[in-house]
Amino acid sequence: MADELIDRLKTDFRRHLEMFYAALKLAPPYHSVEKAIAQLATELSALDDAGRARLAQNTAAQWDMFARAFTESGLHQKHRGPISHLLRSGQAGHLAPEYEHFLNAYRT
Repeated sequence: MADELIDRLKTDFRRHLEMFYAALKLAPPYHSVEKAIAQLATELSALDDAGRARLAQNTAAQWDMFARAFTESGLHQKHRGPISHLLRSGQAGHLAPEYEHFLNAYRT
């Protein structure tokens, strides 16, 4: 079950990253995306079974973990200028609300 959860969350994270960059009309920085997915896998592997079970049932906690992997991997440093510009100009408002977790990294 642990491996299934890790695989599912890695797949979800990848899909969300692809959708995030596509919505911004930017090519995903593929090497950095892979690094972020590896960061997520490391964090998930460090959880005990009870922690993974709680995470499987908690979408908000999953997004917190996605956001942490996004920033801790350095992915938020890629395309920083263009994405910050889109935020300042109000052109990122069309993104799904959950992508605020990623956009917050560009607001600091």
